[in-house]
Amino acid sequence: MSHHDKLTELITAIYDAALDGALWPEVLSEIVEFVDGRVAGLLTRHSTKPQVAVQWQAGGDPHYMRLYADTYSRLGPLATSPPGPVERIVGIPGLMPYEEFRRGRFFREWAEPQGLIDVAVAVLDKSAGGCAYLTVARDAEGGMVDQFMQERLALVLPHVRRAVAIGRTIEFKQAETATFMDVLDGLSVGVFLIDAQGRVVHANAAGDDMLGTGELLRSVGGRLVAGDAQVEHSLRETAAAAATGDHAAGSRSIVVPLRRPDDGEHYVAHMLPLAKGARGRAGESYAAAAALFVRKAELQYPSPPEVIGQTYDLTPAELRVLLGIVQIGGVPEVAAAFGIADTTVKTHLGRLYAKTGTARQADLVKLVAGFAMPLAS
Repeated sequence: MSHHDKLTELITAIYDAALDGALWPEVLSEIVEFVDGRVAGLLTRHSTKPQVAVQWQAGGDPHYMRLYADTYSRLGPLATSPPGPVERIVGIPGLMPYEEFRRGRFFREWAEPQGLIDVAVAVLDKSAGGCAYLTVARDAEGGMVDQFMQERLALVLPHVRRAVAIGRTIEFKQAETATFMDVLDGLSVGVFLIDAQGRVVHANAAGDDMLGTGELLRSVGGRLVAGDAQVEHSLRETAAAAATGDHAAGSRSIVVPLRRPDDGEHYVAHMLPLAKGARGRAGESYAAAAALFVRKAELQYPSPPEVIGQTYDLTPAELRVLLGIVQIGGVPEVAAAFGIADTTVKTHLGRLYAKTGTARQADLVKLVAGFAMPLAS
C-alpha cells in the first residue's frame, strides 16, 4: 500500500474513532506503525488532579501501564512540565534537559526497563480544565524523535485533534440529557442562582445547607444576604450588571473571600454572571442573572500552571520545582523524583521565595491554592 493510501485509511479510522471511542486503541496502533513508534496514547492532565491519566493507549505493557497509573504518572515530564502550544510536536529534550530526564525516577524505574528512550508529545487541547495530549514513545531501536517521525505525526495530528473534539462534543450532548438541577444537586459546592434583585431562584442541596446554618449566607425574604459588606456589595453589583447587559462588568467572574464566624474557616465565593451565550440561555430558564458558587478554601482546582509561571515570571525549572513541592512533597522527594541534587532544588526554592514573596514551602502551597478557580473565565 502506498504512503498516500495508508494515510487516507488512517485518517478515515481516526474519524471513525470520534464516533466510537472503543476504536481508539486500534487507531493508535496504526499511528504507531505509521510514525515508526512503539507505544501511543491519548492522555489528559486535569487541573484538578496532579497526575496524567491515560484515556486510550496501544502498545503498552499492561504491567507497566498499571504502574504508570498508580505511581509514575505523577513523575513523568507531562505531569511536571507546563504544556506547550497546541499541535507543536516535541520530544523529551523539548520538555526538559534530557540528562535530567534520564536521572529521574520516571526514566530509571519505568521507561528504561521497557527500553523506551524518547516520546513525541503534542498538545491537542488546552483549557481551564486541563490539557489533552497525543504521545508516541520510541525505543532504542527506533531512536530519538527525529524529523521523519515529526513530519509523519504532523500529517495525522490535526485529524486526531478534531476527532477528540468531536468525541468530546458528542459525550457532552449525551450528558445534557441529565436534568440540570440534578447535576447542581450532585455538587458538593454550594450553588445559588440569583436574579437581578439578588433573590434566590434556585439553590442546590449544598447551598440549602449553607442557608440553613446561616453562618456564611442567609435568605431574608427570599433575597440572598451576606453578613460581610464587601460580599454583599459584590452580590448586588454583579447581578445588576449582568441583568442590564453591562458586559464590561457583567461578563467575568468575581471572587470574594468568606469566613465562617464560629470557627474561622475560610471559604471562597465565585460570582459568575449569566449574561451571554450558553450561560445566558441557562439563566433564562430560571430567571437568573448570576450564579454564585461557594466552597471551602482548599487546594482543589489549581489554575493552569503556565498562569502561575507568567504571574511571577518563573523559569521552567522554577515552575517545575514549585509544582513538585505542591504535588510530590519536600526537597528530598522532589530531588529524587526529578533526578537532581537537593542543593539544586533548594536553589530554585530560594528564587521562588524571592519572586513570590513567600518564606516557607507551606506558603508556596497556599500561593497555588490562591489561584483556585472552579469556573472558566
